[in-house]
Amino acid sequence: MSTDHTDVRGATVAITGGTGSFGSTMARHLLGLDVAAVHILSRDEAKQHDMRVAFDDPRLKFFLGDVRDRASVDAAFVGADFAFHAAALKQVPSCEFFPDQAVKTNVVGSANVVDAAHATGVRGLVCLSTDKAVYPVNAMGMSKALMEKTAQAFARRHPEAGTVVSVTRYGNVMYSRGSVIPHFVAQIRAGRPMTVTDPTMTRFLMSLAESVDLVEYAFTHANPGDLFVRKAPASTVETLARAVAVVMGVPDHPIEIIGTRHGEKRHETLLSREERATATDEGDYFRVPVDARSLEYEKYFEEGDPRASVETDYTSENTDRLDVAGTVELLRTLPEIRLVEGAH
Repeated sequence: MSTDHTDVRGATVAITGGTGSFGSTMARHLLGLDVAAVHILSRDEAKQHDMRVAFDDPRLKFFLGDVRDRASVDAAFVGADFAFHAAALKQVPSCEFFPDQAVKTNVVGSANVVDAAHATGVRGLVCLSTDKAVYPVNAMGMSKALMEKTAQAFARRHPEAGTVVSVTRYGNVMYSRGSVIPHFVAQIRAGRPMTVTDPTMTRFLMSLAESVDLVEYAFTHANPGDLFVRKAPASTVETLARAVAVVMGVPDHPIEIIGTRHGEKRHETLLSREERATATDEGDYFRVPVDARSLEYEKYFEEGDPRASVETDYTSENTDRLDVAGTVELLRTLPEIRLVEGAH
């Protein structure tokens, strides 16, 4: 069963975490597609007020609540044809210090979202994940990995359900709230050195617009339990910092190395070797079907899957690696960077 992209026009779409960087970008994109309404669920009334004023669109409906509270999710999903689950605790250090809170939002909250979508008749639910969910070493990644498993378990248990649940996984979204690029910009403007944890650390680079494209692709092509990954280039953190300095007009701005933070990896992984073995290449995207095998383990004692031993992980170390010039070119595609360049 796949969702039909023609249904988006005239449909009602709900977004959890809808006042965040992704949610607000997705809302603006959907309104441009002539949807009937967009339901925004978030717990921050100040951001809801700011978004209401900035958008000034009667099709935008706001619901104050939290994914931890199932009733508030139900209220936002009533009447929705499709839903995007973007609400999450995303900061690695804070999740390291408060892992119980990461579980309550990212795991229990996601289960509430999946159950609410099914109960209210949502036709398609796309859950947003992160490269940190692959071989996770931090609480944020572990909780997002369990979010993925929660979504896929629903699809496995309910293959004929009217709600198609799928997952998208992506790397660092450039210039999203709390990400490193606006941090570098702020440090340069304040005349302080840019602080880099490990200069050889690599990260995938994706724009907010590309993250919306990825989710929309899942929205319009998903089968129950599918995982979608957008192919993306990467750079070292030092290269990214130097590229930001170039677009800010101060290519020789100093960099200070401060050491790796709590729970950070040197390289990130978007697809594990095991996932890549079963993935299909769809141009800009990889699709990984859900493992729909039963729990009758005795069937697999004598026969494995040889594909899993011949593939490699898809990582920020082995993807296309950008140099400073290439990273500058990519940065200049971002509206926020064009505003920054125009300001000096």
